[in-house]
Parts: sequence; C-alpha cells; structure tokens
Amino acid sequence: MARRIVRTIIQLIILSVALVTFLFFLDIRYSLLPTQIHNLLQEHHAGQVITDITYQSCPRVSLFGCAINEGWVRIDKDLFLGKGLFTQGYIQFKRMKEEELNGEKVVVDIRIRRSEPAASEGGGGGDAKWEPRPGGVWIKRSPRAIDGAVTGIDVLFGPDAAEVRPGWELREGSLAVGESPRISVREGAPPADPKKPVLKFRSDQKFKIIQISDLHLSTGVGVCRDPEPVETADGCEADPRTLEFVGRILDEERPDLAVLSGDQVNGDTAPDAQTAILKFADLFVKRKVPYATILGNHDDEGNLSREDIMKLTASLPYSLSEVGPTLGERVLDKKGRGGSEGGVGNYHVEVLAHKGGPSALTIYFLDTHSYSPDEKKYRGYDWVRPSQISWFKELASTLKDKHGHNSYSYIHLDMAFIHIPLPEYRLKDRPIVGGYNNGPREEPTAPQYNSGFKNALVDAGVSVVSAGHDHANEYCLLDDGKESLWMCYAGGSGFGGYGGYNKYQRRVRLFEINEPLDRITTWKRVERGPDKDKRIDEQILVEGGKAVQPK
Repeated sequence: MARRIVRTIIQLIILSVALVTFLFFLDIRYSLLPTQIHNLLQEHHAGQVITDITYQSCPRVSLFGCAINEGWVRIDKDLFLGKGLFTQGYIQFKRMKEEELNGEKVVVDIRIRRSEPAASEGGGGGDAKWEPRPGGVWIKRSPRAIDGAVTGIDVLFGPDAAEVRPGWELREGSLAVGESPRISVREGAPPADPKKPVLKFRSDQKFKIIQISDLHLSTGVGVCRDPEPVETADGCEADPRTLEFVGRILDEERPDLAVLSGDQVNGDTAPDAQTAILKFADLFVKRKVPYATILGNHDDEGNLSREDIMKLTASLPYSLSEVGPTLGERVLDKKGRGGSEGGVGNYHVEVLAHKGGPSALTIYFLDTHSYSPDEKKYRGYDWVRPSQISWFKELASTLKDKHGHNSYSYIHLDMAFIHIPLPEYRLKDRPIVGGYNNGPREEPTAPQYNSGFKNALVDAGVSVVSAGHDHANEYCLLDDGKESLWMCYAGGSGFGGYGGYNKYQRRVRLFEINEPLDRITTWKRVERGPDKDKRIDEQILVEGGKAVQPK
C-alpha cells in the first residue's frame, strides 16, 4: 500500500512538471498565461543577453490574438494601453545565454529617435552599427559579448515616467506609436537587491515622519481634479503638480521616514500601475529618504494585484514596505487575482534609539482592503479583519522582549497607519483639532461594521493611529475614554483625486517624536496659499508616553 502511494505521488510530480514545462513553452509563442503571471515574471535573466529588439503591431480584434514571433519574448504591455481603436502593439526581444552566442550579435545600446543617432553615440566599439527598428527604435549591436551588453528591457509610459530600479536607465524620448511608451534598459549583470534602511533617532533625539496619502498618480501626467485656487485649473497636470508639491515639503521638512498611507495609484487612470509606482518612489530615492507604504482601495484597480504592487514596492531602493504574512484564507479579487483574506502589507517597522540598541518607536502598518465584502448588510468600505487583529495582538505581545522595549531608557512609543478610517472616527463630542471649524469637512467614510481594531490598538499601547482615504478630512480626534487614542487623518495630497469641500488645499501631515520627552507632535503643510510656509494646527498628541488633551 505504501509503495503504491509513493508511486502515485511521484507520478503526480512528474505530470505536474511536464504540464508546467509544456505551458511555459506554449506561452512563449501564444502568451496563454494570465497578465498577472506575466507581471511577476522578470523580463531579464542572469547570464542572458538580448540579441535583438522589435516592435510588432496587430489588429485589436483578431481570432488568433497578437501572436509572438517564434524565438522571441514579448513585454506584455500594450503600447496603446488598450486605447487603440483598431490596433495594439508590443515590444518583443530575443535573448540568449552568453555561452551559447557563437558569434551572434548582442544589443549594446538602444535609442528612441526619429532619425539615426550619430555613429559616435553609444558603446560597442567601431564594429557596432545603429540599426533601425519599427516605432522609432534604434539599436546598436556588436558581435562581441561585452560587459555593457543589454540584459533587460522594459516599457514605461508618459513624459513624466521615472526609473529607480538599480541598474536600470530610462531612455529619452517616446516611441512613435501608442500612448507615449518609453524604453527602460538594464546593461550588464543584475545588481544585488538593495538593503533595507535601518531607522534610528537623530543625534538631537528626534525623529520626523511625513504622512503622504492619496497621491492618486496616473499612467502619464493625469488630469487635475478640483484644484485650488480655481484659476490654476487651466493646463493643470495632476501628477507633475502633486510630485512638485510633495518634493518641496520633503526638501523643507527633511523627514527621517515617509509613510504613504494608500491610494498612491489611481487605478482607473493607471492602466500601467508600475509607471505610477516608480514615479512616487523617485521622490524618495533621489533624496535618500526611507519610505513605507500601505494600500488603499484604488491601488489595485489597474493591471497589478495588491500582492504584485507590494512585491514591486518592497524591491525598490529605500523602501521599507513588506508583503507581510499570509493571513486568513486565500481569496480572489474582483478581477480573479489571488490574495489572502487578511490582505497584503501587514507589517511593522522599528525605530532605534539615537545611540542604537533597543527600539524607541514601533510603527504598525495594516491593510484595510477596499470595499465591503457584504454590501447588502454593510454598505461602503471594508474593515480590518479578525485574522489581522489576531496577528497584530500576537505581534505586539512579542515585540517588547524581542526588540528590547522594556530595556529602553525612556517610554517606548507605538503608532499605526491605515488607509480606511476606523468607525470611531465618526465619534461626536470628542476633542478635535483641524478640519473645517474643528470638524469633518466631509462625512467620514469608515466601514459600517466595527471589527474592534480600535480596542486592539489601545490594548497594545498604540497612542496615535493615522488614516488616509477621506481626501478633505485632516483632523485629529481624541477618543478620551478610559484609555486614550488619537485618531488622525493625513488629508489628500494628490491632484488626481477629488478635492473641493470649502476650498480644500492639498496637504500632508507630519509627526515629530521627541525621545527624552516621550512626546509626539503633529502639524500639517499645504500646497499653496497664505499658509504655504506655515505649520498648520500644530499640537502635542502624546506627552510622557500618553495621549493628552489638546491645549
């Protein structure tokens, strides 16, 4: 009996390997695998070089689809982003292992030009010549495999596209087809994965966090919604204006950590989410500012799933983002993409005391998902699930010993960031600072179901939680029951999302943690207007390690 079971298992393994191999080779020619799988497959492989590149177009409606040329690999991004009335088009390339070249030419440079680049441009030596390819692509190839050979190629979109991945470089100019597609190239061997930054209080024993929420970035420059003042609406490009605003505050405030609390990507206008992600990452990589992200309800409405987005973000320089543990059962989203019931991006970050050693501050990040899983009973938005609360409670109970919280000289502090606010954000007759006449500018869109996460935060010693989601809400509200918790909003920063509500100015929130005073102070900064250079609604949230009444 045991032998029969072992034989059956071996046969199943062999059959599975054969099936996967068959699908892989069949997919190379006909692209059978779903887009979300292609998005996870790297378009480059260590030890391989690219030997040719081309652009291929085909009818948007075809019985046979857009076939891949034999021996070629396709970057699975339609250069028309699905907007072509009759046409779709793709970049394809050939690649080979270096040891199998046998005199085959390798690509050593790529340019996007209307006319032939000068012979002196690019590398490859005198035996490398520029060769034209469709769409305004020029490639230079050499019969010799050299260190500078192209080993990776990708497509991004828009004049404001950015590239931050180590070893990659975005080429100037757009292809002559589609929605301003651009070529990004990697030359040489893949670099090692970037190291995660280690956070530590400064020598003045302070630590500053900037919370940036609801950037709502697009594929391309995007269109401004409700800009203030209204006379700035003409010619307003959402993403450049958003990134310029956030970049200015980063330069002026010089934070030690940036927290992006959801809806970085405006799903409906971001058919290539990767382009939007790399744009916001560029803000922090240029300035060497560590950043951590969580997801909102719009991030995954484009071509990438929540897991794909967190994996990409976690792989970028200066990113502290994590995919986090698998919590709850495996489920499918509305587009049939896999995920876990407890979401993705549940993790924490420790900030060490200024002399190193024990942790002085713990920051928790939780996925609040998107829309209610039970619209008939609880209309609106989703909530922190029981599997997440169980994970959070267990994690919080173990960190005190693991990271030396109890051996810290001062009072260890705890904060949390979410996207969708807690139901308690609707509480009436509580101390409140900010907003419109010290009240919400818009009705808080917290979930109708209360899963009890606020109580879990209080029990774990968290004194401040801050959300995004409601673009025009930017107040802090104190739930001053038996044990207190400040519940803040960042306010929306992106011009790709709605504004309005009593001439609302886009803004960001800042927190400064003072180590010896066990104090958390907060204030806001706005994009323009008479308060552009001021700290708005500056207040002390925590003093001596405990939430305090506003003064």
